[in-house]
Amino acid sequence: QVVFALNQTLLQQESLRAGSFQIPYTTEDLIKHYNCGDLSSIIFNHDTSQVPNFINATLLAHERVTAQEIDSYFRQELIYKRNERMGRRVKDLLEEYPDKSFFFAFGAGHFMGNNTVIDVLRREGYEVEHTPAGQTI
Repeated sequence: QVVFALNQTLLQQESLRAGSFQIPYTTEDLIKHYNCGDLSSIIFNHDTSQVPNFINATLLAHERVTAQEIDSYFRQELIYKRNERMGRRVKDLLEEYPDKSFFFAFGAGHFMGNNTVIDVLRREGYEVEHTPAGQTI
């Protein structure tokens, strides 16, 4: 699986360099949607943009199975479990110090797709509110 993932990553990078493959959104698009709180935008219709996408139509059947296994593993280990840990840390601090005020800042990756830090906190019963860019807190 590691060799397959490495080969697919290199193929994608070569395609990007050759101009035969383009990312469907720019960094400016990501910033705009993040600042607007529009994290359910079409840009984020896949669970996350941080996990490489190895699944494509050119794969053979056995390669497609490998790609799906890797995709599932990355999402579970690199995204979902990380967000669960971050959400639990926030919850633990809020419960340990109920009379204190907190400001938490996370990278955009913690808010993309499904099973975000916000989802974790909402499941725990917390109300989470978006503060638009430029708004005084």
